[in-house]
Amino acid sequence: MFSQNLTLRFLPFILLLLLAATVAAQPRPARQAKPNEPAKTPDEKPRKIKPERGDAYNRWLNDDVAPIINEAERQAYLKLKTNEEREKFIHHFWDLRDPDPDTAENEYRDEYYERIAYANEHYSSGKPGSKTDRGRIYIKFGKPDDIESRPSGGLYQRMSYEGGGSISAYPFEKWFYRYLPGVGSGVEIEFVDPTGSGEYRIARNANEKNVMAHGLASADSADSGYRREQDSPFAIIEKLRNLEQPPEFTRRTPGGTTSGPVIDDNPLNFDIRADFFKLSDGRVLTAFTLQTENKDLAFKDSGGLQTARLNIFGKIVTVTERRVGDFEDSVTTNATVAELTEAREKRSAYSKVVVLGPGHYRADVLVRDTVSGATGLRHFGFQVPNYEDHKLSTSSLILASKLENMDGKLATGPFVIGQTKVIPNLTGIFRQGQAVGVYLELYHAGIDQTTLRPSVDVEYALLKDGKEVSRQTEDWRGIADSGQRLRLARLIDTRGLQAGVYELLIRINDRVSGQALEPSAKFTLIKSRE
Repeated sequence: MFSQNLTLRFLPFILLLLLAATVAAQPRPARQAKPNEPAKTPDEKPRKIKPERGDAYNRWLNDDVAPIINEAERQAYLKLKTNEEREKFIHHFWDLRDPDPDTAENEYRDEYYERIAYANEHYSSGKPGSKTDRGRIYIKFGKPDDIESRPSGGLYQRMSYEGGGSISAYPFEKWFYRYLPGVGSGVEIEFVDPTGSGEYRIARNANEKNVMAHGLASADSADSGYRREQDSPFAIIEKLRNLEQPPEFTRRTPGGTTSGPVIDDNPLNFDIRADFFKLSDGRVLTAFTLQTENKDLAFKDSGGLQTARLNIFGKIVTVTERRVGDFEDSVTTNATVAELTEAREKRSAYSKVVVLGPGHYRADVLVRDTVSGATGLRHFGFQVPNYEDHKLSTSSLILASKLENMDGKLATGPFVIGQTKVIPNLTGIFRQGQAVGVYLELYHAGIDQTTLRPSVDVEYALLKDGKEVSRQTEDWRGIADSGQRLRLARLIDTRGLQAGVYELLIRINDRVSGQALEPSAKFTLIKSRE
């Protein structure tokens, strides 16, 4: 009885729930268009854009350009919806920073990525070098004008403005820039490695490198009453704040200046050449030579010597833009005050040797005069030859300004090939009376089974206006690698020659295999100084 009464009592509520469920299950009628409302075309309907930002685009924003992109650009990039929009933004980003829009290359972008590669190679310490303090400063502002490096720390005699006296120091470096746009002139940045891990961090005061004062000292704890204005707490805070900002940039245009960094106001001219020598099967020694005119360099007094300094950076890539090598060096040319006038009439050369396989490559080389700031950039294409077995072949034929036999000496260092020091003359211009050095290697010469020596006839002829003016023979006395590598290294006397253009023709005939070669090179002889 109790159960029946309960059912009758709640029956109205049960019927109401069933009715609501039936209504909810009915399909909704289609939306009726309002009277006189035109139908929307597909182009007028709301777009359903799926945000797409791949890893490459994230890396570009958060890794590649993080040190130089400003906040307005970052926010604009984050609002983009498609990769096509991002591609256009990236193109415009670098275009704004192109110092010379009239050229096909973007010199700033090329140099920027070279800086990243250098930072990752030299400043890594448990994390990429580009993420370290030194790496970020280098990427933003380039190589310092001067570096004081004490990688082992130890006993250090402080300057008077640091407090004077001797301290035990952590490993540290001081970087000096003559001028940084947006930061100031005479910018000094100190990096300290208190953990010994190799990660140098920007110091907030001069005592951070002091082992005994670590964690206790401040910029005000110097023992001396003398302190430079740039070492005051306010000046240091201002400098650090400016160093954190994206670097300023301006670009030259026909109508004035717009946004974009200036790499250099004046170009630096230099010549570049690649020579090839067989090393082993599938490996070729590739020797790059860079040459500048000393008259184009800026000399500065350094310890009583007039010194010109060049920073050289190069990268080597394949036809698919895969990097296979790079190099970075600082080279100097010195002269006394008395020698400077004569030194300016000479040339300076730099050599770098890398090992490559046969194929096509490109070398991107940047040369900067650290005193004047003049910079030169070359994109140099070259082909590394394939030295096939049993096929008579030669190395590059080099006309050298200096040729020296290193027998009895330590045969190492720049320009040394085997036992010979060879400095190529890239201009091909010699003065009357100046010896013309000739260097050549011959590979895969046949072996006479009777004498077990190569049987090769070699003569070199000097031609002027198509006429032979001299001829000499070579007996290949220097034999190495069981005859597989024969070297010709000879100086040509020019004292009896008239000024003009000459061609050196080397005739090579292998009696064993019957193969013949005729490598040649031209040079110009000018009148000697009176």
